Amino acid sequence: MHHLLRTPRPGHDDRGAATTQLVLTVPALLILALLIVQFALAWHARHLAHYTAERALAAARVQHGTAAQGQARGLRSLAQLGSRVLTSPSVTVRRTPTQATVRVHGTASGAVERITTPAGGPS
Repeated sequence: MHHLLRTPRPGHDDRGAATTQLVLTVPALLILALLIVQFALAWHARHLAHYTAERALAAARVQHGTAAQGQARGLRSLAQLGSRVLTSPSVTVRRTPTQATVRVHGTASGAVERITTPAGGPS
């Protein structure tokens, strides 16, 4: 019975290649996932502000509507959404005899991601 022995060629040792690939790939995938989450949060905050502005404008632009009614409707819409994505939001409504304008301003914020120990403290 013959056993074929493979002699490694110099400079072609594959040991550790999988570990190296894993060390390079996993952080890149984690960064990509975090960027996707941040983009989704920014999109969500923008969507909330746009929805609020539409609701406030609808209340302010009716025939006998007022800027105060538009602002109240915008703030109610934000409260109904119960979002914690937009902090310190403000709704500003201006109404003239021919034009109604709504501006929604808020700050998007979220918790900082960090690695913790099983006990809950920072590592």
